[in-house]
Amino acid sequence: AVLVESLLVFTVVLWVHAVVWDRFSWCALALAVQAFYAQFKWDRLLQLGGAVFQFRGAANSGLLPASMVIPLLGVVMKERCRAAGIVYFERFGVVVASTGMLLALFLSVLAVGITKPVPTNTCILTGVAGSVIIYTMKHSLTVSEVIEVLEVLLIFVYLSMILLYLLPRCFTPGEALLVLGGVSFVLNQLIKRSLNVIEGRGDPIDFFLLVAVVGVVLLGLFFTVLFIFLDSGTWISSMFFHMMTAVLGLGVIMPWLYRLIQRNPLFWLLQFLFQTQTRLYLLVYWTLLAASACGVVFYQNAKRSSESKKHQASTITRKYFHFIVVATYVPGLIYDRQLLHVAAVLCLAVFVFLEYVRYFRIKPFGQTLRDLLSLFLDERDSGPLILTHIYLLLGMSLPVWLFPRSCAPKGTLPGAGALVPYSGVLAVGVGDTIASVFGSTMGEIKWPGTKKTFEGTMTAIFAQIIAVALILIFDSNVNLNSSYAWILASVSLVSLLEAYTTQIDNLLLPLYLQILLMA
Repeated sequence: AVLVESLLVFTVVLWVHAVVWDRFSWCALALAVQAFYAQFKWDRLLQLGGAVFQFRGAANSGLLPASMVIPLLGVVMKERCRAAGIVYFERFGVVVASTGMLLALFLSVLAVGITKPVPTNTCILTGVAGSVIIYTMKHSLTVSEVIEVLEVLLIFVYLSMILLYLLPRCFTPGEALLVLGGVSFVLNQLIKRSLNVIEGRGDPIDFFLLVAVVGVVLLGLFFTVLFIFLDSGTWISSMFFHMMTAVLGLGVIMPWLYRLIQRNPLFWLLQFLFQTQTRLYLLVYWTLLAASACGVVFYQNAKRSSESKKHQASTITRKYFHFIVVATYVPGLIYDRQLLHVAAVLCLAVFVFLEYVRYFRIKPFGQTLRDLLSLFLDERDSGPLILTHIYLLLGMSLPVWLFPRSCAPKGTLPGAGALVPYSGVLAVGVGDTIASVFGSTMGEIKWPGTKKTFEGTMTAIFAQIIAVALILIFDSNVNLNSSYAWILASVSLVSLLEAYTTQIDNLLLPLYLQILLMA
């Protein structure tokens, strides 16, 4: 299974390399070869219990698929913005690619360093790949860009040491690279933009995303350290939690956002949300869908109480939420993508805040949330945090947040790139959902080395093709320009990756589909 997963990732890298064919695509190819060897060292460390931190069990390290996401995103973003003539974002793509390669190299060097005896061949490959990447960076990046890349690496190192210690068994090494690497990059971007504020420069919705992500992370770190010394389950601690949340929100996050957008954040948000009648209709519709999702949770818990305390939600029941998320995102993508962008950020902040309330048992809702959400746990929620629903939201939202709007003059990219914002809907909302439902109910032929079925994968591919046809009918902005073969190949490759990966597919699959569609 690991070898097939690696073969699929190599196929993606080679496709992107064939399209781009520059020094950075060659570096990505060298990094993929090096990560393939380093991945087996991490897998051995995990099996023997020799890794520095406690990582999520029942999965391989996932180093290769995770290592290639950020570099490939940077490479394809650079090419799209170069074709559009937007030099600033072309250079931004170069920084993203370089940062991703350096973070992946750091994880590989860490695995090689703690493996005993020292693996000679992997050391040589890591040295060669590192030399190629550093040589390319030396001749491609300016001094300020090199400093920016090193800043992200430094933030990643410290953030990894803190969070992987505080949150054992929540991530695999690959998932830690993706999540903590992303948070490190966002934090560095926020610091950089805060120090270089130019009035009227930058989109407020981008600043809103940066401040929200950094705000919830800092909030979590603050309370984690605080509740080492206090019992978080008492009423006094709970009142202090709510009071400090308000203080940090109104005293730190709001002024920070005010400095960036140069206006009152609350007034800006209210004006933005209720700017048009379409937005009002969408907000009402999304509120009804959120209420229906809550209804599913309460109904399933009532069913558990009447039947058995050990009752767990089935795969099909969990996929109800995927259908609800698809029904949420598709109208937003068709009618108002900016509103969807901001609403997804708000939803992420709420999800993370509620997870803090559940994890710290904050009164009055902490224990209630623990009881309600325990019904929907699966083997991937083996750590102290429940992250599956947050990964689902991230998988649907990242293609919207990472869409290079400035490099798409008409609001959409040409050809298959027009489907980039729909990557989460196609890969997770449609593909993963259909594969799970049909695979668990009608699947008989299993893929070698996995629990996934051939029938599930084939129906997922077919369902995504139908979804693309429906998008063409209902979204007039999408014009594929006869790139149907590339779309079919991309959807098929990502569906096969879903069958073989042991990583969090809600997070990984949309990013790989976005890379292929942007390429």
